[in-house]
Amino acid sequence: MNKSIARFFPFISWWPLHGKTLRADLMAGITVALVLIPQSMAYAQLAGMPAYYGLYAAFLPGMIAALWGSSAQLATGPVAVVSLLTASALAPLAATGSEQFIALAVLLALTVGVIQLTLGIFKLGVVVSFLSHPVIVGFTNAAAIIIGLSQMNKLFGISMGRSEHFLQDVWGALQLIGETHLPTLLMGLTAFVIMVGMKRFTPKLPNVLVAVTLTTVVSWSIGFEHNIIGRPDQIMDIEVKSLANELTQAELKITELSTKLGHKSAELKQLKVNQEGGRQHSAALNYEIELLKLELKDLEDQNRKAARFLRKFIFEQIPANATQPARLYLLGQLPQGEISDGYRWRIKKMNKGELQLVGGGEVVGSIPSGLPGLALPSVHWSDLSMLFSSALVISLVAFMEAISIAKAMAAKTKQRLDPNQELLGQGLANVMGSLTQAFPVSGSFSRSAVNLNAGAKSGMSAVFASIVVLCTLLFLTPLLYHLPQAVLAAVIIMAVSGLINFVAIKHAWQAHKHDGIAAGVTFVATLAFAPHLDSGILLGAVVAILLFLYRSMKPRVARLGRYTDGTLRDVKVYPEIPTSEQVIPVRFDGQLYFANVAYFEDAVLEAVAAKPNAPYVLLVGNGINNLDASGEEVIKALFERLRDNGITLVFSGLKKQVLDVMHRTGLFEEIGQERIFAHEDLALAAICAWLGETGKHDPLNPANKPQPSLEVLQQ
Repeated sequence: MNKSIARFFPFISWWPLHGKTLRADLMAGITVALVLIPQSMAYAQLAGMPAYYGLYAAFLPGMIAALWGSSAQLATGPVAVVSLLTASALAPLAATGSEQFIALAVLLALTVGVIQLTLGIFKLGVVVSFLSHPVIVGFTNAAAIIIGLSQMNKLFGISMGRSEHFLQDVWGALQLIGETHLPTLLMGLTAFVIMVGMKRFTPKLPNVLVAVTLTTVVSWSIGFEHNIIGRPDQIMDIEVKSLANELTQAELKITELSTKLGHKSAELKQLKVNQEGGRQHSAALNYEIELLKLELKDLEDQNRKAARFLRKFIFEQIPANATQPARLYLLGQLPQGEISDGYRWRIKKMNKGELQLVGGGEVVGSIPSGLPGLALPSVHWSDLSMLFSSALVISLVAFMEAISIAKAMAAKTKQRLDPNQELLGQGLANVMGSLTQAFPVSGSFSRSAVNLNAGAKSGMSAVFASIVVLCTLLFLTPLLYHLPQAVLAAVIIMAVSGLINFVAIKHAWQAHKHDGIAAGVTFVATLAFAPHLDSGILLGAVVAILLFLYRSMKPRVARLGRYTDGTLRDVKVYPEIPTSEQVIPVRFDGQLYFANVAYFEDAVLEAVAAKPNAPYVLLVGNGINNLDASGEEVIKALFERLRDNGITLVFSGLKKQVLDVMHRTGLFEEIGQERIFAHEDLALAAICAWLGETGKHDPLNPANKPQPSLEVLQQ
């Protein structure tokens, strides 16, 4: 009974909690929370969400993952790579930070959670093996670079568009580097100096929290944020004003279409409920709704592109006076004799015909106090179909990240891990997180390391960390208003800088060139396909699988001779060793299956052709780990072909799984037990006996095998 309960409620194993353990978990939980709160807000913005959604993702998922996972120290919550994958999956579908974007992010978390739960329930954690280590290495390096570059605009206080080509967006931002907002850059650099300095000289103190606290206080005291509301008619440049007016009209049109679409959808729903109007009316309504959706999507796409273009312009403002309202001129076009207010203004966004202008540094802004609403994400099959491939990639990458971190810590703590239980914990964390408006989460390396070093003994540390986040949501959110966006950018860049590891790609190349190719292809493809990162990692996974299949298609086939220590060795490696003119020993190193049976057959026939008078072929099968129907068929055909040509095929060292296939198909009986031996020496002894006098003097005869020297035996 206890085992059954523990299976569904693994956290029961923590009990009873002793005072010493509880105190250690409490201190570790508080320490992790001090890192988690600023990091989660930074990663939320990396995911394209408002910063406070990071607190939602840090609140419940971390606790759930600890309660139902198998690792005592794994800290789950928002992480850089998964946040970036979230943004890349949703950016083509909705405007970043919009209500639709947030709704899709929450639905993505639910989908990721369901996939992970399904894999965990059916004990399919092994599926993560399809993402090989070299692929993950290539992807992680590229993702870290993309994450760092994506924060460049916030660090320098410049505009950066989002399009289908991330590198093009980066180039556009680099062209604006001369328009850097110096106070913003200074704020970000200050955060860097604090974090790097404390990490070096006071590593036990929470450097992220100190940097965030100090810069927030400075931001508040100097009035770092400076925003105003304007109108399109205040823009003096005719073309820019025209563009702003077009955006205003487009917004009105979008509102009108959305309202019309809502009415049509409600009418169709009512029609289905009342079962009135017939199929023709329903088909007509469906047609109108689809047309409205297409028109609305096109208009939203155009509006999004125009808004990105408008945000690139920098203005100088002449303040309003008794006779004239405030006027906005493009930078450098201020009329002679006029004096600006000293700020450089950018259009952050347009809302209901008003311009939201930013003249200072950007800050986090208002964060709603209280807990997120508990609600099931709205599920539409059309949205699920668009999100599924991205959700699958995020599920595998997130789990691989989590389980790798958990294994690294388990090696130190000697804790036993259950990958399928960890899948359940991560899946439940994402499902429950989606109910509280969280985006996808995973295990964090940095926070898990903090948790372990702080002395966490059980998952209660994650529960305590969640309680600290809860208190922040309830009471401390007003203190975060003046937190500069440049500081969050610095936090992200610092966090991902450790992920850049080109030595790992070099190491993969040194291990095997195919692994190096897979890592390199994944790295380049991820950069090239950005922001569609799932395409990069999927291409890398396909390349790795194809290269593996290519290797398995041509495994090593060795023709053997007798080495000086008495063993059989490859004559290509040791060309001086004696071989037989009567026996052709061949060793096949690899599974024998449909992809390499032709290569196997050619290799054996080539060996026979090299010694056409040899009456025996010995297939040393120690390296054959598996045999499928194609392999069995080729062995049968080869045996018969050689027999018809007066050559006997003999086998040695075949493994149980290979012999089982041969027994089931009747091949064993056809070949005959007298031609199948447990060891190559037994096979060679029998062959030499069959050869009579000739066999007695054969260099491969075990009776003539040289004995190893005393020095070799002592080794």
